Amino acid sequence: MSTYAAAGNAYTEASVLTASPGQLVVMLYDGAIRFLSQATTAMNDGSRERTRDRLRRAEAIIDELNYTLDMERGGEIAVQLRSIYLFCKRQLRDANLRSDPKRIEGVSRLLVDLRESWSRLAARTAVAA
Repeated sequence: MSTYAAAGNAYTEASVLTASPGQLVVMLYDGAIRFLSQATTAMNDGSRERTRDRLRRAEAIIDELNYTLDMERGGEIAVQLRSIYLFCKRQLRDANLRSDPKRIEGVSRLLVDLRESWSRLAARTAVAA
């Protein structure tokens, strides 16, 4: 591993360890969006294996977002987010089965919108603290 890569890994680790819960959610969205972009590119290039790998990684992040929802305290928002995450997973499975990059792009746009909302919420929470 190069010195540059080691420094990047150390920075990423420090960022995660010092992030607020809201910032961690934003980081998860960033990762899912990045993997979806890579999956779209791979699908357009005809690379089935890379497409499947990137979709699996994005789905794992969506699963994590779903599993960490507090359904008791989150109320209607948590219920709606769970529905959105399940919809995203169905769309990604269909995209993979049908080799349809448009479905991946649709999920990505949806996650970008959610990411922006979480980012604003995390910023407000940081200012309040």
